[in-house]
Amino acid sequence: MFDIRDAEVVREVVRCGGFRAAAGRLNLTQSAVSARVSGLEERLGITIFDRKRRGARLTAQGRAFLEQAARLVVLRDTIAEGFAPQAGFVGTLRIGVAETIVHTWLAGMLTRVRDVLPRSRIELSVETSPVLAAKLLDDEIDVAVMMAALTPAEAIATPLYTCRLDWFAAPSLALPAGPLDPAALAAHPIITFSRGTLPYAELERRLPLDGLPPPLLHACASLSTTLHLARDGFGIGLLPAPMAAGDLARGALRRVETTEAAHMSDLAFAVAHLARQDRAAMAALVEAAREAIAEQPA
Repeated sequence: MFDIRDAEVVREVVRCGGFRAAAGRLNLTQSAVSARVSGLEERLGITIFDRKRRGARLTAQGRAFLEQAARLVVLRDTIAEGFAPQAGFVGTLRIGVAETIVHTWLAGMLTRVRDVLPRSRIELSVETSPVLAAKLLDDEIDVAVMMAALTPAEAIATPLYTCRLDWFAAPSLALPAGPLDPAALAAHPIITFSRGTLPYAELERRLPLDGLPPPLLHACASLSTTLHLARDGFGIGLLPAPMAAGDLARGALRRVETTEAAHMSDLAFAVAHLARQDRAAMAALVEAAREAIAEQPA
């Protein structure tokens, strides 16, 4: 129908007061400018300039066209400026995070990302680390905050954060006195991470399987649900320690003391992305994460 160049030509004819002067400004011949305007009028079925009068006078239809088309020119210029090198990162940043991060320092990181990348939009996915690794390779997310041990070999990984895992139970849950060994833990229902995760695999290795009834391992994909169930006395919950801090302070949960054999490995997290991602944006996200982590209570 018409393009932005047509609008620019009409605008220049009006600014210069005639076709000849506009042709000089546009580095075109007068006949080329005239032919462009005539072709535009034919395609739209309107008369843009009143050629019966001297100079370049817009008709009512011409004024309406220029008012609307000028908005396209301004929008084109705004878009171009937005993607200029000095504009910084512009676009949608697809971030995937493990749920532990949601319950610790995610909000602080995203607040800082918003401040340092104000022209970016954020799409957030909360998944287990194996799922995040697959999404990263399938280009479904741009960057992942995930278990460091599960970052894909093709990714650039920056180690960031280590989180302690602890055992928690409701004060009302009857437990033996003293630190519990794996056998004592296995005598109670255990609410833990979902199957396929590193903590679940480690827990299966640590709990005794010979000569005892099989342990009741309730795999849960939601840490929030694990916390809720432990608080309600359903069983002993394996949780990131920072996540239970509020319930400990309120007396809604207690930390279950265990022997060394029942201690679980810390969770180590990294920021992972593929090399094709915008380096400045990835560096800004890593720095935002580090600052958010530094503000977390010890």
